[in-house]
Amino acid sequence: MSHLADLRSYLDALAAIGDLKTVDRPVSADLEAAAHTRRSYELRSPAPFFTNIVDDRIGMRMFGAPVGVSSRADMPLARLALSVGLPPTTGAAELVDHLVHTRDAEPVPPRPVPAAGAPCKENVLLGDDATLDRFVMPRIHEKDGGHYLNTWGVIVAKTPDGSWNNWSITRIMVLDGKRMTGLVIPPQHLGLVWQAWAERGEPMPYALVQGGAPAIPFVAGIPLPRGVDEGGYIGALQGAPVDVVRCETVDLEVPAHAEVVIEGHLSVGRDSMEGPFGEYAGYASNHTSLQPVFSVEAITHRDAPIWPIVAEGRPADEYHTVTGTGRAANALYGLRRAGLPVTTVWMPFPAAMHWTVVTVPDNWRAVLPGVDSAEFVHRIGEVIHNSGGPSAMMPTTFVLDDDVDPSDEADLLWALATRLHPRDRREAWDTVVLPFMACYTDEERKAMRGPGVLHDGLLPAWGEGRLDHASFAQAYPAEIRRRVVDHWDD
Repeated sequence: MSHLADLRSYLDALAAIGDLKTVDRPVSADLEAAAHTRRSYELRSPAPFFTNIVDDRIGMRMFGAPVGVSSRADMPLARLALSVGLPPTTGAAELVDHLVHTRDAEPVPPRPVPAAGAPCKENVLLGDDATLDRFVMPRIHEKDGGHYLNTWGVIVAKTPDGSWNNWSITRIMVLDGKRMTGLVIPPQHLGLVWQAWAERGEPMPYALVQGGAPAIPFVAGIPLPRGVDEGGYIGALQGAPVDVVRCETVDLEVPAHAEVVIEGHLSVGRDSMEGPFGEYAGYASNHTSLQPVFSVEAITHRDAPIWPIVAEGRPADEYHTVTGTGRAANALYGLRRAGLPVTTVWMPFPAAMHWTVVTVPDNWRAVLPGVDSAEFVHRIGEVIHNSGGPSAMMPTTFVLDDDVDPSDEADLLWALATRLHPRDRREAWDTVVLPFMACYTDEERKAMRGPGVLHDGLLPAWGEGRLDHASFAQAYPAEIRRRVVDHWDD
């Protein structure tokens, strides 16, 4: 396993497999870069790297679709795999297993390094010089509430007592050169940290990090248990500590290889209207809310900084690829901890994180003697919907045998169409609902509660009605298959 230390080495790795498109023509940060990025998701084309930003004065570049589905059909998860130090050919089950195994690994805490020589300190701006006006800020969707400078950057914060260092992602919108606002909502972890400061009546110190090692925003975008330091998890994930350096004006440490770091404080009150912004369900939201304000007190950045952008919307973008994969790993971790025989869990990207697929091995009946499929699926539901946290945010879950690959869309659609009873073999649970989940009613989204349904799609046991596939792999003897493959190009 090898890890990439900064965003620039990640771009090099994508270029090496033909999954990076350098765009040298002038591109506007006002919608055009995001529109190009959005089209790249929908066509599954290489990630765009914009080197000529209109109105830029400092050599700024932009990088779109950082962890979208790869343009390489033979390695669709290449961007996810490279982000966490795995080969670009890594498949879905192996990727989720890697995240699950790291949960119990010993954390590798970040490694402090001197400010001298830290790439993120090549330019240090303080006082009046620390203004967002220095950068050309992206606008992502036409109907957004403003220019969203943060769609793939990481907010670094810690609780007042210093017991929890949290690295997380939330969208952040520009108000002016010295102020920003963004979603800060408990029970999300950034919201909990902010709440601890607000209850003391003190603004929360923060640092907003753009760029750095690709594992940093990846891990910041997946659900981890409350109180877990993402920095230590990243170190365990990549097998080496993240180099960090002290901020200029706040008592925080940030990745030394960051492209841009913005420092300041987050207000105690909810002082500014935020939104709307296009959401992961795939629709242009009209949701707005009062949120705290980020003051801008210092900015440090690399020469010719690279600003990553995510054009969130219809699948598949980073919210589906990264957060969906993280939620799948979270569910798999819980199911295995409960002693249930589960092969893998996957949230298929086209379903916009509204579907979850749990696959189980042939021997589940031997592992759970006397348990039928209805009881087995009920136990899976108890773990998913009674565990709280992100695992519960799953509107529809399908339990299938592992003779299908849930990350293969054709395989999955065939299994769902032929194994789910049109009316029976399902169980509903009361679950957490997010305001952005398009399948729920307005009342359910406002209450943040609604039904989650588990479907029992398990086949009968062998010898009790289970049938072979009428497929190349299962409908022909090995010798015939071998002859066909050996002479395929004749």
